[in-house]
Amino acid sequence: MPLRQLDIQAISGLAHKTLTYAEQSVIFIYEQSADYVYYLLSGIITILPNAEKSYQIAAGSTRAHLPINSGQHFGATVVASTEVKILVVDVDLTQLWTAKSKSEISFVELMDLTLPETLDNQPFLHSFSKAYRENKLNISPLPNIALRLKEALTHDVGAQDVIDIIQSDPGIANTLIRLANSPLYAPSMKITSCQDVVTCLGLSTSANLVTCISLKQLFVCHDRQLMAAMQNLWRRSLYVSSLSFVLAEEVSSINSDEALLAGLISDIGLIPLLRFADQYPDEQPEIEQLESAVPFVRAPVGTLMLNSLGFSDNLMSIPHHSEDWHYESGGRLSLIDIVILAKLHSYFGFQKTHHLPFINTIPAYAKLKNAKLTPDFSLNVLRQANQRIKAAITILA
Repeated sequence: MPLRQLDIQAISGLAHKTLTYAEQSVIFIYEQSADYVYYLLSGIITILPNAEKSYQIAAGSTRAHLPINSGQHFGATVVASTEVKILVVDVDLTQLWTAKSKSEISFVELMDLTLPETLDNQPFLHSFSKAYRENKLNISPLPNIALRLKEALTHDVGAQDVIDIIQSDPGIANTLIRLANSPLYAPSMKITSCQDVVTCLGLSTSANLVTCISLKQLFVCHDRQLMAAMQNLWRRSLYVSSLSFVLAEEVSSINSDEALLAGLISDIGLIPLLRFADQYPDEQPEIEQLESAVPFVRAPVGTLMLNSLGFSDNLMSIPHHSEDWHYESGGRLSLIDIVILAKLHSYFGFQKTHHLPFINTIPAYAKLKNAKLTPDFSLNVLRQANQRIKAAITILA
């Protein structure tokens, strides 16, 4: 990866060579500029990130099919533990992959939902894919309060107008006040009203939080088993959302409230899949069948859904890139990088991760200043913010 997903003609002109390193040789050094993307062909390497402990990759393992590095700088020092052979490919490989990824979402109407033959032969998934291509998926609009706020802010309204809209939904207003008082924001004084929220957090932040809170209304199914899956999706989305918020806040160059919303919508494309199953007239698909389609549905359906809901271009690309681990967004840390880092971090400790890249090998990590990895690859800043993350999830769940 990502070589196998690029056109042969596109990669045929890339400069590349195979190098041999003796045992204990240094292959590259942490934070130095990277002119090549490295792959392990044979032997064992030790990766020394900016952390207390190191880890190894052996040729033939799943992670050996992923780059040892990507991005403009090396995210760790790598040493040969045995004699090793390394394939080095010109760093333009990253740019080719990024260009391909960007082109796939240039025009939403041209995005295709391509399922492997084994999945497309299944009646339910074939029907879902057909409904997507014919633009017949049932996509609910944003909840009314979010729509009213969005419309109001486009007309440069005052604070009282925003407060009046929020107070029109007592449930959302109460959740907003609780969230503003939570450790996520840690206000210097107790917030008791929507007016306090808007005064302390501002119009834009208040509107973003209302959108986040109201999105929960989209995560609904009638079938008990599918509703359980939808609730699980909401909880996972909240976790990624909270991680994105805290990480953006620590970085300080990224708007943390926009990161909160970006993390929350990273898997929004799975809502139409579960709802389609809920309304499917024939035998209902098994949850395992739905899960097998997730990697192929997340990006195209998520982008289409956000476009239908009127989200900005900046947010509309989030589902497409949130698990695009080798995506290079540019020289500076971006909102997409924040979600990628949060999404990758969210998997550790919850499921098998042998197919995922180590966090210091992806382009987004190299832009994260003063980042240190613990032995289980958690970002130290997020580990320290665990209490704040749990508090936010408790309120929003």
